[in-house]
Amino acid sequence: MTEHPRVEPVAPVVPVAAPAPVPPATNVTALVGEAMTKSGVIWVEVPGDRAWPVWHAWVAPTAYLVNGPGEQNLPWLPEEVVLVLRSQDSGGRLLRVRARARVLTDSASEWQTAVTALQAGRLNAVDDVVERWRTECAVTALTPFGNPVEGPGSYADGSGAAPPPPSRATTVRWHPWHLGGRPKRRRGTR
Repeated sequence: MTEHPRVEPVAPVVPVAAPAPVPPATNVTALVGEAMTKSGVIWVEVPGDRAWPVWHAWVAPTAYLVNGPGEQNLPWLPEEVVLVLRSQDSGGRLLRVRARARVLTDSASEWQTAVTALQAGRLNAVDDVVERWRTECAVTALTPFGNPVEGPGSYADGSGAAPPPPSRATTVRWHPWHLGGRPKRRRGTR
C-alpha cells in the first residue's frame, strides 16, 4: 500500500476589513494665509463681548490693524483673541483660530512693516495718516497660533449669528411705502 503524505487542515481565512481612509491633513498655515490674503475683513471675537469686523493688512504670519479716531473703533483687545476668517467663495466662516494681540509702538522693530502694509490697503488715506496713527491710534499685530478652534470638517452646529449691537438707529414711526408689499395698482396688473 502506498502511503499518502498527511495534509494538515488549513484554518479558514477571515477577511480583515481595510482601515478607513485617513483624510489628508489640512495645512492650517496655508489655509490661514490664503483666507487672510483673499479677504479684506476678518472678525475679532473679544471675550465677554461680541465679534468685531475689522479691515487688516496681512504680512505673513501676522495681521495688522489700526483703530482709533478716524479709523475703525474697537474695544481694548486682550492678549488672546479668536479670529474668524471667512471664505472668499461663500462669505461664510472658514476658520476660527486663536491669535495673540500686541499693540505696536513706533519704536518697535515691525512698526514700519505694519504701517507700510496698512497704508497700502487704506483707501482715501491722506498724507499725514502715519503721523496720525502714531499719535492718536493704536496699531495692533494679531499673530495666529495653534490648531484651529473651528475649521473644515469641525464646524459647530449653530449658525454663529449674533443679535445686532445696540444702536440709536431706528425706524419707529416711518416705514417705507413698500413695507406691506407694493400697491395693487403698481404690480403690473389691473
